[in-house]
Amino acid sequence: MIQLGLLRHGEVEGGSCFRGSTDDPLTDLGLNQMRAATHHGCWDRVISSPLQRCASFAEEFAEQYKLPLVFDERLVEMHFGTWEGRTAVDIMNETPDALRLFWNDPDAYPPPCAERLSEFQARVLSAWDSIISAGNDQRTLLVTHGGVIRILLCHLQQRPISELLTIEVDYGALFSLKLFDDPLILPVIELTQSD
Repeated sequence: MIQLGLLRHGEVEGGSCFRGSTDDPLTDLGLNQMRAATHHGCWDRVISSPLQRCASFAEEFAEQYKLPLVFDERLVEMHFGTWEGRTAVDIMNETPDALRLFWNDPDAYPPPCAERLSEFQARVLSAWDSIISAGNDQRTLLVTHGGVIRILLCHLQQRPISELLTIEVDYGALFSLKLFDDPLILPVIELTQSD
C-alpha cells in the first residue's frame, strides 16, 4: 500500500483569479491554512510544485520535520494563456461565451494561448507515474495546485476529464490517499479541510 497526501496551497496574494503559472506568494492566512491541514500528518518525503505558493510551505515543512524535498515542474498549475491573472468576472464581462464554453468543456475550449487540458493531464500523470513507481512504501506529501489535484482525483476515481471542474478543492485542502497493490481495490480518498 502507498500512502500519499495531496495538499493544495493556501490563500494567495492578489485574490481569486486564473492564476495558473503566475508565481504569486501566499498570504499569512494561506500559510496557516497549509500548516493546519498537515498538523496531524506523518510523512517520509515531500514533493512540491516549484511555484512559491507551494514551495515556501514545502521548504518550511521539510525543514521542520527533516524530510527530503523534491521540486517537480510537472506539478505546476495549468497555464491559462491570456487569462493568467484575470478574474472570471473580467473575462465574463469581455467574452462571456468563451468563459461559458470553457466551463462546459475545458479541453475543447481552452483560454486563448493556454495549455490544452489534455496536455496538462499528460504532464501531471507523467509526474504521478514517477511518484508512484518510486514510492517504496514511503508516505509522500505532494504540495501542489487545485488543477493538479483535480486531474489526479479524476484519474484515481476513473472519472472523465470533462468532470474536472465539478471537483471542489479549496485552499489548504488535504486529500489523504491509500493506494493498494491489488488493482481491483479502489483507492481510499479522505478530505481534510483546514479551518
